[in-house]
Amino acid sequence: MSVLELLRERRRQGSTPGQRADDARLVLLIEGGSSRGAYSSGMTVAIERLGLLPLFDAVYGSSAGSLNGAWLLCGRAEKTMHAWWDPRVMRTTINPLRAFSRRPVLDTKHLVHTIYTQVMPMGFQDILDNPVEFHPIATDALTGEATDLLGKIHDVPSLQDALRASTAMPLLAGPPVVIDGHPYVDAGLSEMVCVRSALAQKATHIVALRTTQEDDIPVGPSRGERVVLSRWFARHAPGVVQTWLQRKDLRDEEEELLATHPACLQIRPPLGSPRVGRTDRRPDVLRSVVDTGIQAAMRDLGELAVLR
Repeated sequence: MSVLELLRERRRQGSTPGQRADDARLVLLIEGGSSRGAYSSGMTVAIERLGLLPLFDAVYGSSAGSLNGAWLLCGRAEKTMHAWWDPRVMRTTINPLRAFSRRPVLDTKHLVHTIYTQVMPMGFQDILDNPVEFHPIATDALTGEATDLLGKIHDVPSLQDALRASTAMPLLAGPPVVIDGHPYVDAGLSEMVCVRSALAQKATHIVALRTTQEDDIPVGPSRGERVVLSRWFARHAPGVVQTWLQRKDLRDEEEELLATHPACLQIRPPLGSPRVGRTDRRPDVLRSVVDTGIQAAMRDLGELAVLR
């Protein structure tokens, strides 16, 4: 059974997690990439509009994809999509000038504990109560392995810590995030699309919300990155060095797993879509990118709207 067939059947039956008539495990994988996550944010808006979330068994997020998954799980993906082009959010969360004073360029602590609590409140308890499992992924700073943080989430503060850990970009976001005495860094260092984690947990059907286009070619770290980041890793995340150096191979493996899986639907920005840098803050570009993500997902999933 294809992904779309499974979604149609589950919608017809009106099934929810824990009450399935099938033995499939349908998962939603949300790719990140810092500002590039505006693409997958738009795609979650389409899923919310179509009412598809209850048809999934689990949501996996990597880096900014974890934040997008959180907004989807609390039912506020569309309501908060303007955050991507809102200066109150982007210019206080991402500020390259802070590097000159050795402060985080990407301030995820401010994002999660100020923006998501005071400016644009996230329904943290709604996420915890949602029967659809939430699997934010991070990278273990001591081993370099992708780590599913689901088992470490038991209340609002631990959920906030998991979101920060999944998005803790090396150097740019400051030191690793410590959970239960263990340091974690950004998920994208070990797993950009979370497909290995999902398959290890018996996923049978996959919808992957991608932030890269089909012609994006993975590359290894540049010479400059090696010089700067190697020192940072040696000090803060020694176990991640080899994983980071092998990131092209890891990305190639993920692409192969997704391309060859018998029941996988990848939703990607169309060729020619705007290229977005990791710390891009241009409101017009990011707004366009969110709209492109919505359109891409509606293109691939919109036929399910007639079944509502």
